Formats: sequence, C-alpha cells, structure tokens
Amino acid sequence: MHRYVSRVPLRSISDSLYLSKSSVYDQKNLVRKLESLQTFTTSRDHDCFGYGRKSITRLLQVQIVDALRSNERSRASSLLSELGRGNYSLRADDFIYILEHCSKSPDPLFVMEIWRIMDEKEVHVNNRCYMLSIQALCKGGYLEEAFNLLNFVGENHDIHPILPMYNNFLRGCVQTRSLLHANQCLDLMEHQVLGKNEVTYSQFLKLAVLQQNLSAAHKIWKEYMTYYSMSIISLRKFIWSFTRLRDLESAYAALQHMVDLVFKGSIFINKSAEGRLCSSRLDIPIPKNGDMGLKRCMEENEHSLPSVSDNSKKIDSHASNVEDSTIFYMGSKEDKGFGINMLEKYKGMPVMKVLRWSFSDVIYACAQTQNCGLAEQLILQMQNLGLEPSCHTYDGLIKAIVSDRGFSDGMEVLKTMQLRNLKPYDSTLAALSIGSSKALQLDLAESLLDQISRISYVHPFNAFLAACDTLDQPERAVPILSKMKQLKLQPNVGTYELLFSLFGNVNAPYEEGNMLSQVDVARRIKAIEMDMMNNGIQHSHLSMKNLLKALGAEGMIRELMQYLHVAENQFFRTNTYLGTPIYNTVLHSLVEAKESHIAIEIFKNMISRSLPRDAATYNIMIDCCSTIKCYKSACALVSMMMRDGFLPWTLTYTALIKFYSNTLIHAKLKQRLTRELGPWAGNEQREVLVSISCLVCLKFQPLFFIKPPFQG
Repeated sequence: MHRYVSRVPLRSISDSLYLSKSSVYDQKNLVRKLESLQTFTTSRDHDCFGYGRKSITRLLQVQIVDALRSNERSRASSLLSELGRGNYSLRADDFIYILEHCSKSPDPLFVMEIWRIMDEKEVHVNNRCYMLSIQALCKGGYLEEAFNLLNFVGENHDIHPILPMYNNFLRGCVQTRSLLHANQCLDLMEHQVLGKNEVTYSQFLKLAVLQQNLSAAHKIWKEYMTYYSMSIISLRKFIWSFTRLRDLESAYAALQHMVDLVFKGSIFINKSAEGRLCSSRLDIPIPKNGDMGLKRCMEENEHSLPSVSDNSKKIDSHASNVEDSTIFYMGSKEDKGFGINMLEKYKGMPVMKVLRWSFSDVIYACAQTQNCGLAEQLILQMQNLGLEPSCHTYDGLIKAIVSDRGFSDGMEVLKTMQLRNLKPYDSTLAALSIGSSKALQLDLAESLLDQISRISYVHPFNAFLAACDTLDQPERAVPILSKMKQLKLQPNVGTYELLFSLFGNVNAPYEEGNMLSQVDVARRIKAIEMDMMNNGIQHSHLSMKNLLKALGAEGMIRELMQYLHVAENQFFRTNTYLGTPIYNTVLHSLVEAKESHIAIEIFKNMISRSLPRDAATYNIMIDCCSTIKCYKSACALVSMMMRDGFLPWTLTYTALIKFYSNTLIHAKLKQRLTRELGPWAGNEQREVLVSISCLVCLKFQPLFFIKPPFQG
C-alpha cells in the first residue's frame, strides 16, 4: 500500500499559504472549455482509456504555466484549484509540467501549493516530482523545507532515494552559503548509505571553498583520484578551488596537468541543454565506502597539507614546485610553433575556453599572492599555446603587477590591451587608479576614475580622497564626489572619515579660525553628517576623531565639547571604548585654545574612570602645565608617565624647556651658563650652547624631584 504525501512536513507550510481566487468570468470560461473538451473526448470513446482525463489535465497545466509566466499568480492558483476539483483521479504526471516550470523559475511558493493539492487528492508521488520540488525549493532558498522533503524520501520504503536529489540540495547549500544544512545532508547521505559521483565531488569542492578549508580540498582531490581519472572539466573545478583557497602551487600543478591532457587529446567536453560546458564521459556513482570523507576532514585541523603532486602520480614532477618548475613550450621558437600547431585543431572548440578560464584563475591567484613573475610567465605560456588573453585575463595580470611593482608597469600592460582593441574592465581601471592614488599621481588617477562606467565598491574613490588629503588639495575631491553620485555609489564609513579630514578645515594651516570660517565648518559638518544618516552609517572612531580635530582647529570649543559628549554616549550604548586617540585630540585642542581648566577636568575624569592613557596624553598635559605655570604638576605628570611605563619623548623635554623658560629657575640657570660660556663663544654661538646645555642638564637631572635645582 502506497504512502501518500499527507505525511510530508510540507503540508503545514502549504496549508498556511494564501490561495487567491481568480475572477468569476475566468472560472466560468474555464468550466465551459473543460466541459466542451470532456464532451468531445467522451463522444469519441477515448475517456474510458484515460485520454480524456489526460487531455484535460494537460490543458490545465499549460494554462497554469502560462499564467505564471505572465505573473498572474491569482489566476494560476485558481486554475490549480480547478485541477484539484475535477471528477477524475490525478497522477503525478498531471503536475510534472508545472513543477518543471517552478524548478526553472524558481517558484518555491507555488510548489507548496501544488503539494497541498496532491495531498488532498492523495496522489502517489514519483521520484520525478520529488526531484523537481527539491530543486525549486533549493533554488528559492527554502532549504529547511527541501531538507524535510529529502528526509521524507529517505524514510519512504516505496521510493529509493537517488543521488541527484542530494546533489541538488548540496548545490542549494552552496548558493545560500549554509554549512549547517550541508552537514545535515552529509549525515543523511551517510545514513542512507549513498555513494558519490563527479557532481557530488564538485559540490564538495564548493563547500570546502565556502569554509576556506584547504585541507578538505586536498582530501577531495585524493579521494577523487582514487576512483576517477582526471578530465578537463574536473581539473577546471579543482583549479578554481585551489585559487580561491590561495594554494597557488597546487593550482599551477593542476593547470599544467590540464595542458598535458589537451596535448594528449584527452578531451571530453560537451554542452548541456542550458549551454553549460560539461564532461561527455559517463558519470558512474561510486559506492559508499566508509564515512563521508569531506565532513570528517572539515572537522579535523590538519597542520600538514598534502600537495596535489603527492596525491597523484599523474602530475609530472616538474609541476610540483612552482619555484623550480619550467613553463611548457616557452623556451625556443620551435617549442612555441609546436604548441600553436598542436592546439590549432582545437581553435574555436570549448576546450580552449576552459583553458583560458583556468589560466585566468591562476593569474588572479598570482595577484592575491603578489606573485607577479609567475603571472607574466603564464601570459607567455598562453601566447605560446595560441591562447589569446582576454580582458578577464589582463585584469588579473594588471592587478598582479600593480600589487607587486606598482602602477607604472600596469599602465604599460594597459597600453598593450588598447593596441589589441581590448576594452579594460572597470575593475582593471580601478586597480590602476588605486595604484596611482597611492603614488599621489592625482591627474592620472582622476583620468582612470572618469573612464569607469560601473563599479560596486568605493575603494578606488576612497584612495583618491586619501591622496587629496595627503596633498591638502580638497578641491580635487569635489569632482570625484560628483562621479560617485553619478555612478550611484554609496559611500562607506571610510569615505566619511576622509571627508571630515578634507573639508573640516576652512582656513589654511597655521591660520586661526574666525566667525565666518566657523560658520562654514559647521555647515560642512552638518551636511556630511546628514549624508551619513541618509545612508545609515554610524560614526567610527576615526571619523569622530577627524570631526573633533576639525572643530579644535577652528577654535570651536563649545561644539567640541558637545560632540565629545555625543561620542561618549554613542559608544557607551554599543559597549565600546571611545579610545585614547580621541581624548588626546580633544585635550590637544583645549590646550592650544588656552582652555586648560577644561583639559584638566577631562584628564581627571580619565583617571577616575581608569581610562587608558598613553605617552601622548602625558605630553599634552605637561604642555598644559607649562601654560598654567604649574611646575609641581608637571613633575608629578612625568613621574606618573614613567610609572605607567612610558619613557619621556623629545616633546616631553621640549615642554619642560618651555616651562623653564618662564620660571626664575631657568633664568638663573641661563645666567650661570652664559657667564661660564662667555669667554669661549660669541653672542650667537653662546645662545645655541646655552640652549643645548639646558637640555643636557634637564636630561640627566632626575625628572621626578620636588625641589627645583639651583635654588637658593
């Protein structure tokens, strides 16, 4: 006796869905069509053989799919309900056409509606229905529901679980980056004693990349080589995995093995119905043998990683080490001609695409590991093999060169692309622009940014703003901000950190703020903060520090203290320490503005709250003591500074000299030194020697004394 879908956990979910009703006119029109069709089939004596039922259900399936394609979900739901209300028994095949559409769309919600109807009509569900339903649910991100259905299939003794169902579920786990569901699937496969095929290993590799588990990738390589011989497609997947895991040596070795296979003619590549490249050889599942190796390997922490060349004797020894390897067909003109002639017969075939993709992947890995030399060797090998580098390949090469040798050599490669009528990617222009900005070449960087038509990350624009900040040229940043707005590129917190630093100051350096400049600064800060709020970005430590620094430079003490309290409250709510650099910025601004009493209160508050201080904090407060002419406090601060483990800086001695210059002690010291050095130097030389001698006396005198020297 068959087990029906009433036991499937999806029932409670599908019952909760809201099923819309189509218009009365559509329902009556449908009924007339069905009645006429049923009359026709009955009159021709086909209904007794089931042809009438089949024609009616087929027509309904076509109309439901047409409604879904036209985005008329209410009509599609009404037609599905009409299908369930028929006076005929329904079979699984009466829903296959709809499920096929839902699996491609994907439309997981309508799949749940279908399962509700099949549950009510007690339809016996076949493997095809399960397969399409799981595929639709996984593509739509309903992994929990797909797993419940997969688990039910395993418990149903009338249905034998098939490996493609589990492969589809693993593919869904990769797409949604759900390692939890992937582990549940591996446990279920182990419980069902299921084997693995090449598609399973492919999903295992993607999961290893998702978990950034290089050890698991090597484990999969070793197990795969035990049961299968390497093909072009399988090597392509391993190369992709190794490059994403930054294992350049293994990726390079696998690439050279791929080149070997092409020269030997071991090519098994076809195009699927969807246009994807796939292996043409028969994929025979491997029987279950022991536990699931991937899951066990993911749970282990292996310190020694097996190399690809150690795992397979099929990889030549010359490719096992990148540093000692020699590139195929690069040495002489004869070798180069031989390589091109051998691959000429494959020109235009899918294998050349796979080779180019794999070369590009390894070149991209070179950019990540800053191995510019290998990237250039691979480009030469491609040319010697008759493979023309694509824009994608040049994108990886330029990034590798810029990261290793700078933007100048990258610009030379860009010129080569232009000579070959290849348009660079926006990411290529962005990489060159970043390199130009770091070298403070603003004109070139701006020119490259102007050529970008579409980009999803703000880093190259932030690099340009940083260069403008370094060169103190805020006016150069204005057109770049307009370019960002044109590209609809949302700034990040780094952008606002730079904006506060660039536009927080109105006056030139060393000029004091006035009423007009303070109004202008307040207006700019308000505009930047309003934009931050519109983009949902909170202040970072650096953005708040730059804001406070701008207020302090303009002498806006009242606003400075207001923002300090706002920052303390904001970071307190997030249980985050405000940071010593921010307090130092405020203290420095207060001391420069001669607001010593406020600086002292903040410093006392830091001590009472046990907030960490650094050497800069003590130096600022020692300078504050010289302003208020409090010698004992300066000595006490030096003592505290040394007890906290901070040695005095040159700035510390400078502050003390500044303090002594305003005291009677320093006057007596200077008078004595002038008298003693007088016979040996002129006026100018004597002044220099006096200043140096004061510094030496201070350096070798204990800095934590209470009684001043030379007194009495």
